[in-house]
Amino acid sequence: MFYTLLEAGTQAAGEQAQAQQGGIGSSLIFFAIMMGIMYFLLIRPQQKKQKEMQKLIDSMQVNDKVVTNSGIYGRVVSMKPDKGIVVLEIDDTNKVRVDFQRSAIVAIIKPEAQN
Repeated sequence: MFYTLLEAGTQAAGEQAQAQQGGIGSSLIFFAIMMGIMYFLLIRPQQKKQKEMQKLIDSMQVNDKVVTNSGIYGRVVSMKPDKGIVVLEIDDTNKVRVDFQRSAIVAIIKPEAQN
């Protein structure tokens, strides 16, 4: 009789271990699915936006009308690529020129948009 109780106890322990392994496997699958959702909802769009901004900054040329992240409109007068600086003329009549970091430019205004 003692032998059968011991045998029943080991079978119950084995079933419990299998249930825990199934729980760990399903937890890992759930975690992987959540990480995939986070990647497609948060990380990927941010990387895409960052690539677009880099293309915009790289395509910037002298005499382009631009907008900075602080809302200042100006015309690109010169660029210092080794220092990452763009010189903007923000007032045509007084020839006011201000240095900005290249990363401060958020938009290039196309001539069609000004009409």
